[in-house]
Amino acid sequence: MIRAAFLSLALLAGPALATPAQEAREAMALLEEAAVQLQQADGGRDRVAALTQTVYAFEDGLAAVRTGLRAALQREETLTGQLATKETEIARLIGALQIMGQRPTPQLLLHPEGPTGAARSGMILSDVTPALQAEADALRADLSEITALRTLQQDAAARLRNGLIGVQEARAALAQAIANREPLPQRFTEDPIRTALLIAASETLDGFAAGLSDIAENEIAADLPSAARLRGTFQTPARGSVLRHYNEPDAAGISRPGLILATRPGALLTAPAAGTVRFQGALLDYGNVIILEPARDVLLVIAGASEVYVKTGDVVTTGAPIGLMGGGTAQDAQDRSETLYIEVRFKQDTADPTEWFAL
Repeated sequence: MIRAAFLSLALLAGPALATPAQEAREAMALLEEAAVQLQQADGGRDRVAALTQTVYAFEDGLAAVRTGLRAALQREETLTGQLATKETEIARLIGALQIMGQRPTPQLLLHPEGPTGAARSGMILSDVTPALQAEADALRADLSEITALRTLQQDAAARLRNGLIGVQEARAALAQAIANREPLPQRFTEDPIRTALLIAASETLDGFAAGLSDIAENEIAADLPSAARLRGTFQTPARGSVLRHYNEPDAAGISRPGLILATRPGALLTAPAAGTVRFQGALLDYGNVIILEPARDVLLVIAGASEVYVKTGDVVTTGAPIGLMGGGTAQDAQDRSETLYIEVRFKQDTADPTEWFAL
């Protein structure tokens, strides 16, 4: 019964440990691919694309290592707890094996009741010995697994430290590559005076969005795709989990007509779709705001970035880097999260982002 329990646990633990390891290998493969792409990049824009993939590969790898660490730690705690609860039984098992191992073979064959007693004892031993050996094998396997798990955790912790340094270097290189690249195509130039007046006169995001067309000068006409064609295809600007849905109130009862994502510190932000940056800057109480126009009558509001790589009037492609979340420079902040706000506006009204994003 005990052996069956150990075997069941071993079978259950196998996939749990294999999955994080497989994810880590895939992340390392992505990182190697990005490094090759970086070496082959000639122009500034190629370098930006390669570094974007490198940062993503680091983020995937770090997430996989953290998952593997948690799974290994949980498995080790489970095995250690089970061994602790069976401490008395294990002590008896070890004692019996030691006694059997210390007694010479001739003494084991002698019995005070003569041949009949020796035969009866032999039959009992023939039944007991395999069971004791099975329990000993199970115990040995569990102890070996605990040792392997601890080694895995040490290796994963070292990789995690190196990965944190690597992702910081990749982010810094990406920022430098963006600074050195050729300017992005411009659909219009921004009138700073009109922009300042619009910000000062706007008390809500609604009012500001309604006046966005007034800040553009020398705007080039563009054949934008229809909203119907893009609905449901947008990718989230950063990897993360949903904290608040559309109009979902928080603990204080405050709700916003958008989506709130929890992201890793320093997470890379990319354009959910190709489009024109209608505005970039600090706005109301939203912090840094990027407003993207990917289709006719559609605006995507992305708020919460610490660094921004685009400016008003730029034309960006799908997946192009547009900024970074904050908190990415402190290694002790990696277990915390940053919040990113996403709002979709269709024909000047807010819309449920889950209808527009492929979550």
